[in-house]
Amino acid sequence: MSPKTADPAVRTALLEGAARLIATEGSPGLTLRRLADDVGTSTMAIYTHFGGMQSLRQEVRREGFARLRAHLDAVHPTGDPLADLARLGWAYHDNAMQNPNLYRAMFMDHPEPAPDGIGLDTFEQLVAGVDRCLVGGRFAPADPYGLALQLWSMAHGIMALQLSGLLDSVLAVNTINAGWRSLCIAFGDDPRATDRSLTRARRLVDD
Repeated sequence: MSPKTADPAVRTALLEGAARLIATEGSPGLTLRRLADDVGTSTMAIYTHFGGMQSLRQEVRREGFARLRAHLDAVHPTGDPLADLARLGWAYHDNAMQNPNLYRAMFMDHPEPAPDGIGLDTFEQLVAGVDRCLVGGRFAPADPYGLALQLWSMAHGIMALQLSGLLDSVLAVNTINAGWRSLCIAFGDDPRATDRSLTRARRLVDD
């Protein structure tokens, strides 16, 4: 790829345009001609930046998880592991709200060949957050992977409903709070301690 012809701004526009087509019209809606027309460039630009459609689809997914990872990386540990775990949940929510098309596309589209390992590191961040709660005695002994999967499934389901317009923002936030609280208590935390940590998490996020 020649650095003289590869424009980072065009690359970003193509990724976001591809994500928008996948999110709004499904995988079949993404074609070279449609994307080029929507972005205001040529089909050759897609080959210049990505080498072809399959590579473009992989890069859309990679970009979506990269933005999610950046949000999760911004959550720095404190002395309250459960508050930090909740902050990871809010980072997940904020990323979806800021990148709705990429969020939809990274879960809707399944490029072939599959981009090995893309997104696994973001889930490992959640597993690590759960493990801190286990080590700190906030949760009863359990498999951190299984607990993290429950938290992720709950958060992802709420985000899918909100992005689909089936939950408004207030109801979505309240449901995330309630769901996180219920799961943390079910995992073994004291309800009063859970409430204190969740309040602390929201304060840190709002600040």
